[in-house]
Amino acid sequence: MLNAEHAVPLYVQLKKAVQSAIANGTFNQGDKIPTEIELSETYNVSRITVRKAIEELVSEGYLTKRQGKGTYVNRPKIGRKIDHIISFTAACKANGVSSHSIVTERKKLKADPDTAERLQIQSNEPMLYIQRKRYAGEQPLMLENNYYPFDKFAFLMEANLEGSIYELLRNHYNIDPNQPGETILQIALADEHQAKLLEIPIGQPLFFMNTIIYDQYSKPVHVGKQYIIGDRYQFTL
Repeated sequence: MLNAEHAVPLYVQLKKAVQSAIANGTFNQGDKIPTEIELSETYNVSRITVRKAIEELVSEGYLTKRQGKGTYVNRPKIGRKIDHIISFTAACKANGVSSHSIVTERKKLKADPDTAERLQIQSNEPMLYIQRKRYAGEQPLMLENNYYPFDKFAFLMEANLEGSIYELLRNHYNIDPNQPGETILQIALADEHQAKLLEIPIGQPLFFMNTIIYDQYSKPVHVGKQYIIGDRYQFTL
């Protein structure tokens, strides 16, 4: 129950109570929360207090109001700084969300001229292509397409890649992917293949991030081309 004599304003107490209910699963993703009247009666506060708490939770992305239907719990957004190196696994963990990956493709390819130049190998030299479907919680969030110089990273052909590749490289191979190169962030529309893997409608907006990552010796680790569901991810500068 809220405490009217506490130094913390009632609307802030109510806001924290709703956040706790989301965190502990009382309100799950996609659930409709109680109405203003119901929350007012449950917590013994005015509707003005309820309205202010809900408005802040909406502005912060915890809730969404649907005209004529009510207020619903959002799926959490995963946030990261665009100019920082952080693995998807670490980004999810930092946002309080579990993660896992499914390898959908893993094969040896001949490098096209553009990718070869970025990986500092010769055109038509072998490179390793790994595509993974990456989950935040139980929902797919990203289709990750990475291209590695094959001669240096052939061991990834047989490695368990359900978790963080960056952690695997750091902990077992003394390779630290810690330097971001040029990063291009655009908006793309999901094609049929991407929509099927990400379990979204064809044409849904996606972030498309095209980047290259270097190791501690400024050697290329991989070129990355990632397709990310836009309404569940946010980039900051």
